[in-house]
Amino acid sequence: MITLSVEKIGVVAQGINNWQEASALLQGEADYQGGELPPLKPSMLKPNERRRTTRTIKIALQAAEEALQGFTGSERLASVFSSSEGDLDIIDQICLALTEEGRPVSPTQFHNSVHNAPAGYWSIGAGARQGSSSLGGLNGSFAAGLMEAAVQSVVEQIPVLLVCYDQPPPELLKSFMPISEPFAVAMLLNGESDSPLARLNLNTRPDGSESQLSKPALEKLRQSAPSTRSLPMLQAIARHQSAEITLPYLPGLNLQVELQAC
Repeated sequence: MITLSVEKIGVVAQGINNWQEASALLQGEADYQGGELPPLKPSMLKPNERRRTTRTIKIALQAAEEALQGFTGSERLASVFSSSEGDLDIIDQICLALTEEGRPVSPTQFHNSVHNAPAGYWSIGAGARQGSSSLGGLNGSFAAGLMEAAVQSVVEQIPVLLVCYDQPPPELLKSFMPISEPFAVAMLLNGESDSPLARLNLNTRPDGSESQLSKPALEKLRQSAPSTRSLPMLQAIARHQSAEITLPYLPGLNLQVELQAC
C-alpha cells in the first residue's frame, strides 16, 4: 500500500474553468451542463512559445498552472504527465502531410508530436530541473499516472506534480480512440502535508467494477475520456467525504483508492 496526500488540484473542461467551479459542480445538486472550453492561455509560457504549442499542450499546462497557484519552488518539483494517446491532432496532420508530394512535415509539428512535449514546455515555463515522466495507458492513464507519481513522491520524499489530459481526436481517428470531451486534471501530491485536501491509500486489486457517478450527465462525462475517470475521486475530495474508489488501471487489474477526507 502507498500512502500520500493531495495538496492542490487544477481542472479544465468544457464549462469548467478551474477546480473551484469543478468542486461546486461535484458537490452540488445540479447536473453537468457542459459549455464552452475556457480560453487556453497558460501564462507560464512566453507569447512566442505559446503560439507554437497545440490545444493539447495548452490544456495540460493550464491545469498544471492552476494546481501550482501559491506554490513556491516549482524548479525543484518532479512531474508526471499522463495522456491516453497524446496529441492526436498533430499525429493526424503529420500523417496527412506524408501523403502529399514532398512530404511537407512542419518541424514545429514534429517537435510537438512526441509524447513528452507538454512536460517539456512545462519544464521550460516553470524552470523545473527535476525528473519528469510521460506515460500513457489508454483508459487506465489516470490510474497509471497517479501510481507513478505516488511512488516517486513516497520513495524520493518529494512533492510531485501529476497532470492527466485528453483532447478529442480529429474525425479520421475517432473510431480508434473515441474521446468526446477535452479534459485535464492536475494534482500536487506529497507524501507528507500539513494541510492536505485529502489523504490517499493506493493498492491494486483484481479487475472489477469501476466507480461511477450517480448523476447521468456527470457519469457520461466520466466515460468520455480516460482522464475523466478521475471524477469519482475528485467528487469525494470536493464533498470532503471518505470513500473507496476503484479506477481502471491495467488489463485484469484496477487501482483501489482509499480516500480519507481532510
